[in-house]
Amino acid sequence: MRKSLLAINLLLIAALSVHGQAKGNSAECIIKSEFIYPAGNRPTPQCHASTIAETGKGLAASWFGGTEEKNPDVGIWLSLYENGTWSAPVEVANGIQKDGTRFPCWNPVLFHPANGPLMLFYKIGPDPQTWKGRMMVSYDDGHTWTPSSALPDSILGPIKNKPVQLKDGTILAPSSTENEGWRVHFEMTPDLGITWKRTPPINDGRDYSAIQPSILIHPNNVLQVLCRSKEGVIVQSWSMNNGKTWTRLSPTPLPNPNSGIDAVTLKDGRQLLVYNNTGMVEGRWGGDRTPLNVALSSDGINWKEVLTLEDAPGEYSYPAVIQTSDGLVHITYTYKRETIKHVVINPDKL
Repeated sequence: MRKSLLAINLLLIAALSVHGQAKGNSAECIIKSEFIYPAGNRPTPQCHASTIAETGKGLAASWFGGTEEKNPDVGIWLSLYENGTWSAPVEVANGIQKDGTRFPCWNPVLFHPANGPLMLFYKIGPDPQTWKGRMMVSYDDGHTWTPSSALPDSILGPIKNKPVQLKDGTILAPSSTENEGWRVHFEMTPDLGITWKRTPPINDGRDYSAIQPSILIHPNNVLQVLCRSKEGVIVQSWSMNNGKTWTRLSPTPLPNPNSGIDAVTLKDGRQLLVYNNTGMVEGRWGGDRTPLNVALSSDGINWKEVLTLEDAPGEYSYPAVIQTSDGLVHITYTYKRETIKHVVINPDKL
């Protein structure tokens, strides 16, 4: 184990020394670029934090929407892609409590496990320091949903990015907290959300303030996470035992303007990352979360930017990315807080 960790650390040092980005734009790989709904006919004034999953009939996308992030009227919205079109968005969850008070909803995460229903996780609460995790499931590809149920007190569910399902069927959810500094942890359920276990935080929130991990899968039961941070770079950690324990957080060569990212392991073994290729400027965002880019890696260490999705002024942020059964890559992201954009990529042409 120690030799494996040492090897990884040496590779990380080498990557930081020799990394160089290719600026070429592989736009020919884009099969489709569309809005899930028109910005001029949006169901809510603002939207953010989309998620996407494959269903038996097509795709499902979800996000939170309302007058503005943190406002009590913010709910969870859903649209289905079937027969070549996106359905009109509908609100599937809100934060109304039994006593009539209403809290905002946050960061939905869709996940379709093997041999299980479509799952929707989200958070309810006045802010990320006090929010609570909830989940609901659909047995008909997102058309109808079970009543929302609260996750156990210590469980938040996947905090922004999708879980992965391990070979033994366990769902490993990447999570984080913000109430005692920004800290990353993981939550595991072997039975589709009936019972859960939670790891301790893998960082103390001081060396690196990190949240919203995204899980990548490497050979030989090795997992990697890439995380948003306050330090101006994407940070990472590695696990050699299917997520039970993790290495200390370390920097990658990739910038991060304190904004959400997402990544996926492709069927051919490559790692694909969607991120804002800009860092911090004097402790602030390097622009309004633009540009939005795609990078590829064969090992999770050496990354090359291969595609620019957006580079105009404005906010293009909080991407979600999956690879569907046909091999295509689907990305959704916030488009100026006005709508959700959906881009389909052929990864063979990257």
